[in-house]
Amino acid sequence: MPDAAPAARGVYQPRRPQASPLFRLVSDHLHRLQTVYDERFAREYGPWCSVVAQVAEKFLACGILDHGFARIRCDDCAHAYLLGFSCKCRHFCPSCHAKRLAIWTQWLDTTLLAPVPHRQVVLTIPKRLRAYGLYRRRLLGEIARVAARIVTAAIRTLTGERDLVVGIVACLQTHGSRANWHPHLHLLVTDGGFPTDGTFVSWPVHETARVTEAFRRAVLRLFLRLALFDEDQAAGMLTWPHAGFHVHTAVWVPEDDRAFATRLARYCARNPVALERLTSDRAAQAVTYRSDKSEGPTAGTETVDPLEFLARVLVHIPDKGHVTTRDYGWYANRPRGMRLKATPAAAGPPAIAPAPRLAPTEVARRWALLLQQIFEVDPLACPTCRGAMRVVAFMTQSSVIDQILTQLRTRAVPAPHPGARSPPSTRAPASRSPARAPRLAADAPSPG
Repeated sequence: MPDAAPAARGVYQPRRPQASPLFRLVSDHLHRLQTVYDERFAREYGPWCSVVAQVAEKFLACGILDHGFARIRCDDCAHAYLLGFSCKCRHFCPSCHAKRLAIWTQWLDTTLLAPVPHRQVVLTIPKRLRAYGLYRRRLLGEIARVAARIVTAAIRTLTGERDLVVGIVACLQTHGSRANWHPHLHLLVTDGGFPTDGTFVSWPVHETARVTEAFRRAVLRLFLRLALFDEDQAAGMLTWPHAGFHVHTAVWVPEDDRAFATRLARYCARNPVALERLTSDRAAQAVTYRSDKSEGPTAGTETVDPLEFLARVLVHIPDKGHVTTRDYGWYANRPRGMRLKATPAAAGPPAIAPAPRLAPTEVARRWALLLQQIFEVDPLACPTCRGAMRVVAFMTQSSVIDQILTQLRTRAVPAPHPGARSPPSTRAPASRSPARAPRLAADAPSPG
């Protein structure tokens, strides 16, 4: 029997951003939120940041053809469509953030992650400390450095290797299961470390309670050093029976399951808002968001005012230049660069294949491969003849954009049939008035 044909990918359909509940929420309530934010929400969600308005405005233009587009055409059957430009914003636009995650996880798989077992480590801080991040946005990055140091020290202690180097990928998350403000850390850690001889030593069985206690004391020392706490406050928190600090290390990734490792990394750096769990009711002026938890205090759904939910979501937008994914130890830039320089001297020069010359359409092809990973569709497959499509032009001038879109919208309106008539009436004809009063300008129909 002949081999089975590979599963055909679906045909890419350009998204409709205006149909997104998040788009409608931002377009309907953004400007009103800006006017009432200081009075209603600044106390709970911190001061209004200028980057928030900039990202929100870019999001409202993401994928909208009026702001520019690329023209994609099939050379075989001349089928074409327009693809709107994206905003490239992170941690807010679901589409652009998904593309970022696809590129990042592909880099993790092909370049960064070593072929060793990994473990997910989730570290949370108590509610009393979370509000500090609203006013000091880079505080979570400083806590990430503390967490990386504690995890590395724990692995070195249990393995007995003082010079062990641990690989850590840290994802800084600020949202909870209901898009609420809940800053915490997701670490993808090598389940062990690398000694000086280049081998790998596994992390023995450990107790998370000891790691949690070390993390708690290190974070409190950080708050003391930054003058966010005094000695009495830190000592008081050490006496709490339920401190609110927690470390979870139960998720383990085998060395040969790269798909699970990249999927886990994408989950650790996911977008604060999941569109499939968001419902917006314009008539009732209510927003319903479903938690991703099946049990616990944050499970179920929550219905809030649109302004409340929008303020809750916008607070997760990071500042410009704020790094939300960080690499430590074996995965840090400097050790990786040193290993790359030392490898040719130790193992001899590898065979280097000449780099192929990239065609002008290579950027479009890479974009197509990226969307194949995200949506399992081929954006350059013609829906009419299944031939190969290509990008033929980029439209950025407003006059040209308006002209093209006007022509397309005019063609989309069906013209009335010239021979169409109303059926004859059986009623008696009404007497004609001698003269019809002219229509005033105020009674004229408005355009559009």
